[in-house]
Amino acid sequence: MMLRIVVLVSIFVSTSAWSYQALMRQSEMMAKTRRDPIQMPTQTPMVPYKPPGSDYSQFVDLNTRMLRDRTMMICKFIDEDAANEIISMLLYLRKESMSDPIDIYLNCPGALLRPGLAVYDLICQTRQQVEVRTVNLGLCAGIGALLVGAGTKGNRRAMPNSRFLVQHTGMENPFRGQASDIGLEVKSMIKSNERLDLELHKMTGQPIPKIRQDLTRDFYLFADEAVQYGLIDEVFLPTFNKRAATGADADLGSFQGETQRYQGQESGDGFGSQQQVQRQKEKDDDYDGPEVVKG
Repeated sequence: MMLRIVVLVSIFVSTSAWSYQALMRQSEMMAKTRRDPIQMPTQTPMVPYKPPGSDYSQFVDLNTRMLRDRTMMICKFIDEDAANEIISMLLYLRKESMSDPIDIYLNCPGALLRPGLAVYDLICQTRQQVEVRTVNLGLCAGIGALLVGAGTKGNRRAMPNSRFLVQHTGMENPFRGQASDIGLEVKSMIKSNERLDLELHKMTGQPIPKIRQDLTRDFYLFADEAVQYGLIDEVFLPTFNKRAATGADADLGSFQGETQRYQGQESGDGFGSQQQVQRQKEKDDDYDGPEVVKG
């Protein structure tokens, strides 16, 4: 009996030791395992789109779907690749229709000088044939602010809390070489910024000396200030629900006029009139004919 108890105790101790070691090894493996943080999807969302003449919808990326509605989003820094993409989309939309307007929404942190001016020139050329409507969503800096002002006059808008940062552009990359070559590059950059001042003068009507004075440092403008400066035309403001005119059908919650309507029915008795109509109907259903008068 004692021998059996000793054997059972030894087996229990060895099993417990093995379980503890396995648990420690599993804990070490979990500690070494690297878990990536949960993030939002970085790919462009897919939305359903039904092509004209087709019976079935297909999933396309959101930018392609918006492009079908002649809407463009410029929400990144404009370098050579981004400028080529924007130029190709503008040329396609202009070729597709010369009568429908093009909507461009911008939240652009800036641009390289030469690619940005290429996009600006194409927008200016396009607005002579097609109406171009631009909207600043958040912050448009540098050439981005110039692109917002490049839209058709009367259709340059901004959100209430958006801002503009108008500034000169410096050298894009560190330039190496002889002193004469560096001087030529700096002279070319100065001429490009002077052309930028001239374009702002044409766009806003501000005198060139004032523009150069403003651009000596970063020149921030809120949406209402940009309207006064001449960079844009309007600011989008929230519109509140207005009461309907007398005699028109009132929306839910808009009680006005001489007669109230409920689901297209005339009711001149106000609140509770439907209950009175129901009671009158029940009374009519219980009618048993004329009363008999006994003599």
